[in-house]
Amino acid sequence: MKRFLPTLLLLPLLPGWLAAAEIDFVRDVRPILEKHCYECHAGDVRKSGLRLDIRSEAMKGGELYGEAILPGEPGDSPLVQFIADENADLVMPPDGERPTAAEIATLTQWVEQGANWPDGVDRVKLEDPRDHWSFKPVAASDPPPTKNTTWARSEIDRFILARLEEAGLQPSPEADRRDWLRRVTYDLIGLPPTPQEVEAFLADDSDQAYQRVIDRLLASPRYGERWAQHWLDVARYADTHGFEVNTERPNAWPYRDYVIESLNEDKPYDQFVREQLAGDTMDEIPATGFLVTASVLLPGQIGKDEASKRLARQDSLDEIVTNIGTVFLGLTVNCARCHNHKFDPISQRDYYEMQAFISGVEYKDRSYEKPLTAEQEQQLLAWKQRHAEIDQLLVPFAPLAGSNTKRSMVNSFENWDRFEPIRTQQVRFTILKTNKYEPCLDELEVFNTQGENVAAAKRGGKPSSSGDNVNVNRHELRFVNDGNYGNSRSWMSNAVEGGWVSIEFAQPEEIDRVVWGRDRNGKFSDRLAIEYVIDVLSEDGTWQRVASSDDRVDFQQAKNAHAPITAAELPPTEAKQFEALRQEQASLASQINSFDGTQTVFAGVFREPDAIRVLGRGSPEMPKEAVGPAVIDILGDVELPQDADEAKRRQTLADWITQPDNPLTARVMVNRIWQGHFGMGLVETANDFGRNGTTPSHPKMLDWLSHQFVAQGWSMKALHREIVLSATYRQSTRFDPRAAEFDADDRLLWRYPLRRLSGEAIRDSILAINGELNLSMGGPGFSLFDKRGGLSGFKPIESFGDEGLRRMIYSHRVRRERDAVFGAFDCPDFGQSTPRRRESTTAIQALNMFNSRFVIEHSQKLAERVEQAMPEPSDQIDHVYELVLNRAPSEEERSDALLVAEQHGLATVCRVLLNSNEFLYIP
Repeated sequence: MKRFLPTLLLLPLLPGWLAAAEIDFVRDVRPILEKHCYECHAGDVRKSGLRLDIRSEAMKGGELYGEAILPGEPGDSPLVQFIADENADLVMPPDGERPTAAEIATLTQWVEQGANWPDGVDRVKLEDPRDHWSFKPVAASDPPPTKNTTWARSEIDRFILARLEEAGLQPSPEADRRDWLRRVTYDLIGLPPTPQEVEAFLADDSDQAYQRVIDRLLASPRYGERWAQHWLDVARYADTHGFEVNTERPNAWPYRDYVIESLNEDKPYDQFVREQLAGDTMDEIPATGFLVTASVLLPGQIGKDEASKRLARQDSLDEIVTNIGTVFLGLTVNCARCHNHKFDPISQRDYYEMQAFISGVEYKDRSYEKPLTAEQEQQLLAWKQRHAEIDQLLVPFAPLAGSNTKRSMVNSFENWDRFEPIRTQQVRFTILKTNKYEPCLDELEVFNTQGENVAAAKRGGKPSSSGDNVNVNRHELRFVNDGNYGNSRSWMSNAVEGGWVSIEFAQPEEIDRVVWGRDRNGKFSDRLAIEYVIDVLSEDGTWQRVASSDDRVDFQQAKNAHAPITAAELPPTEAKQFEALRQEQASLASQINSFDGTQTVFAGVFREPDAIRVLGRGSPEMPKEAVGPAVIDILGDVELPQDADEAKRRQTLADWITQPDNPLTARVMVNRIWQGHFGMGLVETANDFGRNGTTPSHPKMLDWLSHQFVAQGWSMKALHREIVLSATYRQSTRFDPRAAEFDADDRLLWRYPLRRLSGEAIRDSILAINGELNLSMGGPGFSLFDKRGGLSGFKPIESFGDEGLRRMIYSHRVRRERDAVFGAFDCPDFGQSTPRRRESTTAIQALNMFNSRFVIEHSQKLAERVEQAMPEPSDQIDHVYELVLNRAPSEEERSDALLVAEQHGLATVCRVLLNSNEFLYIP
């Protein structure tokens, strides 16, 4: 759009020598640009994508107004418009000194004369963003020769040694065998070795001793639990949806279990990647939980206007592109959402073409069939048996109906009505009033004195009713005793606030309890029977009342609870025992549900793909040209038509990422595994292999390892084995002042880097040492707080039952809420991808470890374990040292510890050792 420029009218009034003279760029124009423009439009600072210190970039212009300089047309050139016209859309510069009239006239005349900008006068040279090490093919080469010919055990060592010798450094001596065992055990399974494992390793002087340890650790199911933590940090896995509402995401955990199982079975990494992008086509639906691990706003949390919905959809797709780019490719592809990438050769069009691959993905729960193994079948049976045993143990705690005790109010989840044993063949449940609408029961159970549900259909129970409100396959009379809980398999009366349902048993039974609920899955609380009576059929054909709501506390919707009995109803002496049983039963229920053949998972749900367009400034309200699925231009030419099938899109993307010749995929994963063993990757910026990231410390070794990784079938365990058996990994942590002066960060690995245990490993180790660690795998996570999602106010749980003594990877992760004790040890908040955990040292860590109820409680349990094992105080001290530090105490340590134990108890000694640096740091 042409503009009237007042300055142009002044040109005839300027001195004749200026109007006639040829404007020289170097002499006349560049000083003006340097003075007024370079602060925002030069070097790495390129606001609106405009750079004015290099000719080619200046002529291209920025992102909003096209070419900035149109030779011969100053009136149409944005550069002149925004400087000269104070009424322009964007007056430049926005702050600071305005150009003088003479400076404006000079720029205007320069453009009018053809904007001559000679070659070779620019003071900086434009780097080719495509000429970057990570975009080049992996080139495996042998390590260079070294002077020291005896130290190296592997090719890894030869690469490391060559760099050390080049810097005039030497590797550190080999670590003590006990230290190495402790190090590698923590590294591979996240737990300390037992005294028996230490003893066995020290006694094994064969050539295969180290190899045997590695094979044992990699075969342990604890390996997957340890290394899944690294992956979940990067993938942003959590059990809440995030953002301000942060509601619970109760079915996220199958993805976590999928990762653990995949690592344990050493699933080839290329297959691991494919399944996470297209697992629905490979019988691995939980794997697609990767696509939706990030925070998301659910439909009810989005504005009702269409613009808000479009923006929320764009944000959700952006999170998927972000995950794919950072996790698999080590690229910040998402930085090109609003403009071309500032540093990497990724255009805005590239970004939206990548988005087109996943434009049919929705964030939702979905069901899938999960077959059980023989081992799982046995475990499930054991859980169910124990659940039934606890049910019987809880019965005596329930007050008898009709006694003088006021019973708790009814709730929509589960209610018990216990009465004196009575013989009958039929029970009738009559509803007198509901809290709303027609009454609904998801299940009516009647238990005999042996704890058997004699009303169940599978035992011959026959239901009848006063009338049914039928919704086929949802609300039918047959569902009232079919053994399935939830609104979708329930009975509903056809009478508003009334009606009855009865169940006749296969034979007379002596019963003592009726259990019923509105919806034991907890989704609905309306249609609840708040006034009712329960009758049994006597031998003479009359109905005899055994329970009713008359002795219950009046129903209040705001106090709707989960449990049929509450500890508040019981004397203090019984309440503690009752709570312990209920907690164990709740844990078993979660485990049983996790083994259900039909499982629900929060994962990718797929539909017809959205039409994708390039969006101006990333805004859905500024659509530009339509694009189809295509990979980043610098990395390949794979593309699909705009009408390509949804599943085909993701399969194609997965195939491209896992091509052996993709320059990024293997490098990125090799670097993550290296980082897991040494605390820092060969590339320090593990999520950014682009030009804004760091260069590799050992580029040739990174390529050699990446080549080996692919050549060995993408085996992660083979790569672990290669690394931990190296002489580099066996080095001690001995400090060398001279080496530190040259290489303070130990990037050249002149010693094994001293590292602290992660928060999870600290907690798990404390439990393992005192014999309290629950090694049950899989299923829903245990709670660290008094609630599992929401806005704020999370009260930490301080003392845990059996379920809460599982490994910390099985905890329920709440975004933005770290564990109160161990979260201080640099655990992520699960909101952003965490490629590497930084190690801070703060006072709160020491205070948490020394004063937390968890540490105090488990120090006491460790002391009790040791005291029960051996009577002699000296032997007790020795054993505590072996358990906690995997070594015997020195004479001085033993003497001091005995004195502390005598004065303050053995638990204090345990507490001190658990707070020691020797325990908290990997040797």
